[in-house]
Order: sequence, then structure tokens, then C-alpha cells
Amino acid sequence: MRIFTIPALPDLPRHDRGKLTQDTNEENTMLPPLAHTPDPRFDLSFERLIDITPTQAWAAWTTPALITQWFTPSPWQTTQAEVDLRPGGRFFTMMRSPEGQEFPNEGCFLELVENQKLVWTNGLLPGYRPNAAAYTGQAGFAFTAILTFTPHGNGTKYSALVVHGDEKSREQHAAMHFEEGWGKALEQLVACMKRQA
Repeated sequence: MRIFTIPALPDLPRHDRGKLTQDTNEENTMLPPLAHTPDPRFDLSFERLIDITPTQAWAAWTTPALITQWFTPSPWQTTQAEVDLRPGGRFFTMMRSPEGQEFPNEGCFLELVENQKLVWTNGLLPGYRPNAAAYTGQAGFAFTAILTFTPHGNGTKYSALVVHGDEKSREQHAAMHFEEGWGKALEQLVACMKRQA
């Protein structure tokens, strides 16, 4: 039998020790989520100012009946959408090409902050089960999408950061006209929400 020992913690100020170990005299609190810092070798991103509210942007991303109206850049279509709005919950879309070929996209939500932030990945299935298809090429490549909706005047600063596990996946996504495609989908999202008003 092997026994592993953990070295003693360094002598840190009390507020720093709470981040490393549970101090029985301190309240058990969760740390805020990590801030996402883009890495140009692996990530793609864009920001746009849009003239809908963060609440409307959130609704467009979290309501299946709305997702099917804007999610895939035209002339492609999104024919199905399923949302289980909780960490580990299902995020599913079915995309149809102009030729009629269907492409299922299965993933899960990682982080949800209502009307502010939505993080999802195709690298994991619901319940955080690894998605083998995302890593074998059957689903293209694995990525995580980090979307933020920040109030800006009467509208929203919409930020999309898509992180990839390697440079090849990033290059493959960029070659699919990432910025143009996600930008067109965003235009469709805004138009969809304006029709709802």
C-alpha cells in the first residue's frame, strides 16, 4: 500500500489560507468563478454592442423556441433545441444544412449567471460525462463557449469567447469562418428578439 502525504501549507496570511484549506473557524464560502483570459493560440473571440437588453440576450440563448429561430447562420437552420438550464444540464441543437443534412450538437452547461453569463461546452455531455464524439472528430472538435451580456447604455455589450484545447482545433474553427458565422447568428438573434417585443 502506498501512502501519500501532503506537505504543510506555507505560512500565509489568514485570508489566503482559506483559499487553500478549510479553516474550522471560518465560514465555508465558495470562491467566485475563474476569470477567462483569452489565449490567442487557442481561443477565438469577438465583442459587439447590440441594441437589445442583457435580459433579452439571455432569453434568446436559454429558450428553445427562440434558439431555433436564430442559432444557425442562414441558409442553415436549427431544427431542434433542448435546454436544461443548470450546471451539467443538456444543451442540444440540431442543425440542418441547405442540402438537408442534419448535424446534432450535444453539450452541457458549465456556468450560468442569469442575464449576465452563460458557459457551455460540446466537450461534455449532460451530467459532465465526457463527449467522446467531440474528441474523435465525429463532432468536429471540442470547445467551450463563454458568453457575457453586459449592460451598455440602452443595450448590451455582447462578448463571445470560444476556447479550444489545441491550436489545430482553433484553426479548424477559424477556417469555418468563426467570426462571420457567429456574427451573422448574433444579428439573427437581435432581429429575433426585436420581433418578440
